[in-house]
Amino acid sequence: MTTLADLAELVRAPAALSVPGDVVAGAAAAGALNRRTPALAGASVLLYWAGMAANDWADRRLDAVERPERPIPSGRVAPAAAVGLAAGLTAAGLGLAAAVGGRRAAALAVPLAASIWGYDLLAKNTAAGPAVMAACRGLDVLLGASGGRLTRALPAAATVAAHTWTVTALSRREVTGADAALPLRTLAGTALVAASAAAPDGRARSVGIVAALPAILSGWYAARYGAAQAQVVRDPSAGRVRAAVGAGITGLPALQGALTARGGAGLLGLAVAAAAPLGRRLARKVSPT
Repeated sequence: MTTLADLAELVRAPAALSVPGDVVAGAAAAGALNRRTPALAGASVLLYWAGMAANDWADRRLDAVERPERPIPSGRVAPAAAVGLAAGLTAAGLGLAAAVGGRRAAALAVPLAASIWGYDLLAKNTAAGPAVMAACRGLDVLLGASGGRLTRALPAAATVAAHTWTVTALSRREVTGADAALPLRTLAGTALVAASAAAPDGRARSVGIVAALPAILSGWYAARYGAAQAQVVRDPSAGRVRAAVGAGITGLPALQGALTARGGAGLLGLAVAAAAPLGRRLARKVSPT
């Protein structure tokens, strides 16, 4: 019988801590932080979980060979239940986004959902895979900005998308291991991402320690994720690659916190970044990859 623990493993439940910060960072950048932001973040989480369930359904035959311990190949979750859960979570996420954010939110949630399913079913194992997944995260940031000026959130969306490209590029070598060139490329990308998040925003009027928060948080992000990638440079084995992917997922809230603080919401940025150590702790119980 399928248990809640099995479903939590299927959707990588703790990894969802890396999701609300997308919406919050987008809302902060666009000047759209309001009572709708938590609900939009909830919609984003539902779509993320849908993508994780759809991913394992699409990979069920490959996982039977490479990762037989996962919920579907191990027999703990039936394939029909997984794809049904993915469809239901997608519908719930789209419905919630439209209900709280109206047409503007729906206009971003629909292509976000389409990109998630497109990645899982079509793009994942192609050269376009990292770009499609990066687009998913960029659209997620813009979903949070849907109640304000979208153009102001484009830099934040691009920054999160670039980070996502590095994680996705690494994830494609979780089973086979990587050559040394790949982590060097992703490490360079991480440095650029951190620098982008730390750059001052001319619209923000923060002073003192609050003004320094984007640089502090982006440095924290770069140090943790960068260290994991540096380990892959030295030892590009599958285990090291999986560890770096996990660090990229669980470290994302620190980057989102930097972007939120850059948008003028310093204390909220700290709250978003606090999900990073919590995510690392939970990842020891349920793998985020």
